[in-house]
Amino acid sequence: MKTIAIIVAGGSGTRFGASMPKQFLALMGKPVLMHTIEAFGKNRDGSFDDKSHMEIIVTLPEEQMGLWHDLCREHGFTVPHRVVPGGKTRWHSVKNALDSISDLAGVDVIAVHDGVRPLASAQLIDRCLTTARRQGSAIPVVPLNDSVRQMDADGGSRALDRSSLRAVQTPQVFDARLLIEAYRQPYDPTFTDDASVVERHGHDVTLVDGDPVNLKITRPMDLALAEYLMTCDA
Repeated sequence: MKTIAIIVAGGSGTRFGASMPKQFLALMGKPVLMHTIEAFGKNRDGSFDDKSHMEIIVTLPEEQMGLWHDLCREHGFTVPHRVVPGGKTRWHSVKNALDSISDLAGVDVIAVHDGVRPLASAQLIDRCLTTARRQGSAIPVVPLNDSVRQMDADGGSRALDRSSLRAVQTPQVFDARLLIEAYRQPYDPTFTDDASVVERHGHDVTLVDGDPVNLKITRPMDLALAEYLMTCDA
């Protein structure tokens, strides 16, 4: 069976405080996004070629496509992937990627992953794919370490039981036809991720164990931590 991985990379770098979009910042000598693509583009033996077990679609803002092309040439990056224009929100970017799929023959599941999560392990990806093939969906989650409070409209707050809460990661993986059908719904700003889109469509989602190492790079300290973790794993 064929698997499609949609990697959503639409950051501007504004919150990060960088002059370059965070998906293009250097991590261990090459852009973050290249590490993310490699996580999905490896064959079972760890090599990269056009026989990879996944078709990879990357969404990027149109104004960043030229820069990405230049970076791929500069770094000799040849992991097979195709790029489609992103949209004004994450939902629109995923919708554009889904709409670009011309042939679903043989496609069983579709994974959606953040472009700035470069440390997704092969074990995590396989766990999500296996569960989605069996259950129709797989959403990786991790327990919360910090205490959490819910803010009230009047400025007050109340403590929540963190034992019943989980932080959600990607890749989020779904039966291919289920995900495409769910994304035929009109856009709603309350859609926070693909799981929320599928749930609105009337389907429950299945949670699987995530990985604390699978961090999302949003701040400079995250980039430093990712480099440290990759160095330890080398």
